[in-house]
Amino acid sequence: MLLYEKAGNIGILTINRPEALNALNSALLDCLYEKVTEIAHDTELRCLIVTGAGKAFVAGADISEMKDLSRPEAFAFGMHGHKAFCALENLAVPVIAAARRYGAARPRKR
Repeated sequence: MLLYEKAGNIGILTINRPEALNALNSALLDCLYEKVTEIAHDTELRCLIVTGAGKAFVAGADISEMKDLSRPEAFAFGMHGHKAFCALENLAVPVIAAARRYGAARPRKR
C-alpha cells in the first residue's frame, strides 16, 4: 500500500492504491503511521516527498469502508487518520505533496 525509497537525503513516499484512487482506508492509515514513525528516526533525511500512484494523489477517506460504520466507529476511523497525519505533520523535515492531478486536501489549522 505504500512504497518508500530514498534518493540521497530525499525520501519519496508513494501511496499505492491506484485502483481506489489512493483512498485512505484503515490498513493504509496503519501503514502510513508506521512508515512515518520509522522515517522520523532517519537522521540523514532532509526532505520527504509524498505522492500517489496512478492518476490521483489521494481521493480522501475510503467511503466504501466507512459506509456501514456506527457513529463511534466513524469517530475512531477519523482519529485513526488524525494520528497518521499528525505524525506526518510533526516530521522534523519539510514534507512536499507532489500531486499531479486529482486529490483531496485537508486544511491545516494554525
